Amino acid sequence: MSSSCCGPARSRGSGHQTLPLATPVVPATPAPPSDGRPVTLPGGAFLMGGDAPDANRGDGEGPVREVTVRPFAIDAHCVTNARFAAFVDATGYRTEAERFGWSYVFASFLPGELRRVSPRPESTPWWCGVSGAYWAEPEGPGSGLADRWDHPVVHVTWHDAQEFCRWDGSRLPTEAEWEYAARGGLERRRYPWGDELTPGGEHRCNIWQGRFPTRNTAEDGYPGTAPVDAFPPNGFGLHNVAGNVWEWVADRWSVDFHRTGPRDNPAGPPEGQNRVMRGGSYLCHDSYCNRYRVAARTGNSPDSSGGNTGFRCARDVTPR
Repeated sequence: MSSSCCGPARSRGSGHQTLPLATPVVPATPAPPSDGRPVTLPGGAFLMGGDAPDANRGDGEGPVREVTVRPFAIDAHCVTNARFAAFVDATGYRTEAERFGWSYVFASFLPGELRRVSPRPESTPWWCGVSGAYWAEPEGPGSGLADRWDHPVVHVTWHDAQEFCRWDGSRLPTEAEWEYAARGGLERRRYPWGDELTPGGEHRCNIWQGRFPTRNTAEDGYPGTAPVDAFPPNGFGLHNVAGNVWEWVADRWSVDFHRTGPRDNPAGPPEGQNRVMRGGSYLCHDSYCNRYRVAARTGNSPDSSGGNTGFRCARDVTPR
């Protein structure tokens, strides 16, 4: 399952050959990798979930409930292309998009010829399954990262994120940890900075402006991904927890487990195929996908990848 803006689930029957790229391209001289700047948070009780009139009720945002999380650390921003390149250089890791031989790219980012030959899901025709698209060539063969080393890595699956975290000595945050951190100390607010999307006319996140999917005015300055620290941080020092890219978290997807599930450091349901993603992306728009709200959530299969999905890392901390 997936929402129209997070990208369709990877389909084995899509008409693609699931073959690895013949010669994976790892950029030879990446910028120095970011250390991720982890922020240690004290944890405690907070109100999780949402019940706004425009909440996506089929996604299980509610009910609003008091949840407690333990102290933990979380990166101030998503893993960058530079940091992921360091991981690949150190380990030789090949992402699932490379092994499958393709990934989803937003159609308007592609040259006409490539757009015409790339298959599109019937229900979300603004996505193209592009042969050869992966993290280092995000719009397919011939594209690159020359001006995007400080942008979030994309075309990474949940499994890829897990492998990075193993190498990094970190882990994916739980959904509860992610929302606690994203709220930045604010309670029952719509966004990480308050209830108004553009306070004083100022853009605080990278989402779609205009008419989706045909016209993006890019009034926030970015038609695609933005640098991981492009907008001011929230009250806990986290950047871009609304918009830019969807972020994988550890939990399995369920729309009802949390209604009666544990409230003390919850880690999601014990069973389930899909995984949760949070935060929305540069393709979210109020007309069809307002999941850049801090309580919003969606899920996708853990082997799915696309040009608007990344992740940030978390870590356990030792109580003093």
